[in-house]
Amino acid sequence: MADAALPPRVTVFCEDAKQPQQDAYERVYPGGIGRAIGEALTAQGFVVRNAYSSQPDNGLSAAVLEETDVLIYWSHKAWRDVSEATIQRSYERILGGMGFIALHSTLVAPLFLRLLGTTAAMRWRNIGEKERVWVIDRSHPIAAGLPPYIELQDEEMYSEDFDIPAPDELVFISWFEGGEVFRSGCCWRRGRGKVFYFRPGHETAPTYHDPLVQRVLYNAVLWAAPQSSVLPVRRNERAPTAPEAEVAGRCSA
Repeated sequence: MADAALPPRVTVFCEDAKQPQQDAYERVYPGGIGRAIGEALTAQGFVVRNAYSSQPDNGLSAAVLEETDVLIYWSHKAWRDVSEATIQRSYERILGGMGFIALHSTLVAPLFLRLLGTTAAMRWRNIGEKERVWVIDRSHPIAAGLPPYIELQDEEMYSEDFDIPAPDELVFISWFEGGEVFRSGCCWRRGRGKVFYFRPGHETAPTYHDPLVQRVLYNAVLWAAPQSSVLPVRRNERAPTAPEAEVAGRCSA
């Protein structure tokens, strides 16, 4: 349960498999992306736990999820390492009210695709380009305290068309040096849970060290955190048969 008087409890999930450019990845994130995000959020006052794909239950056991108000998720090539049981357990928690923040290449992760119901297919190019993440809804809580745009260097390019359901709220659009654009800050409601997708975050770019990107994640945690208890997902249940006399009484009324 999220208590308004307490900071949200955040779990940062990150795959810890070897990346395609492992040496470059380790130079930028010596302890991994998950650790960098976790340290930034801890410094901002949140209670943070790190979870990794190689751990039992992929680090996302029922007990861990029970103690999580917002799940931040970074996935890339190792999405197959996450079990179906972990995916379904996390999915049901989100429907029950746990916040979910999907980062960058998490758009290929089965958990994200299950929440969206689409392929999330897009176009991409990885040659290290400038990205401007434009704020297009300045009134949205996730945009609080941000300048008109965030400029990032040497990012991977994603472009439209992006096969997603129309966002309930669109906070950011990205522009790249090649002229492409991308819906890069998208919000949805799924069940009682809030879902936010944030595009930047290629593994060899220092994106998560950027103070403005850290501000986005801080704002997104506050936005996504449940305001009351996260409830279990209910199953269809057969109602008990009413006593004959009671049924007869209702029918004759």
